[in-house]
Amino acid sequence: MPTTSTTEPSSLIAGDTAKWQKSLADYPASAGWVLSYELVNAASRITFGSTALGDDHLVTVPAATTAAWASGAYTWRARAALGAEVYTVGGGQMQVQPAFAAELDASSHARRTLEAINAVLEGRASSATAEYSIAGRSLKYIPIDELLALQSSYERKVKSEETAAKLAAGLGNPGRIYVRFGA
Repeated sequence: MPTTSTTEPSSLIAGDTAKWQKSLADYPASAGWVLSYELVNAASRITFGSTALGDDHLVTVPAATTAAWASGAYTWRARAALGAEVYTVGGGQMQVQPAFAAELDASSHARRTLEAINAVLEGRASSATAEYSIAGRSLKYIPIDELLALQSSYERKVKSEETAAKLAAGLGNPGRIYVRFGA
């Protein structure tokens, strides 16, 4: 069993359990004080609390909960509350690192671009608007014939990558048909 820290982490990994124990002499859990946290950045707001462990406050955030946290830098505040009394008892910065699996995107640039183009084309079929945002980038007024040309180009690139992967795996060239003559 790992040792429980007595301070807030400066960094944690989404998908890992976050756990620490706080001693607040002026706000003992045994007297009914509850410690809560709020993490904030431009894109997210995260809140969680603690449980009493004698006079101390035990903070345990399950891995399943942190897995949903967006990675990035957060400013945090800790507050102790007892009924209507609420006091800020700490604050700082915390970095949430992405989960290992979230960092892995095995798809190539060509495949991701083709998927984005297809998403635009599908959206265009149901909308008259000529402005789109894909993966944080905006596209405005791209004529559909240009999108179709880009789609065709990236389909060829993806097909080429798939062929190269099959050849590297020793599966032969799927673009060739082998014929044997003779008896």
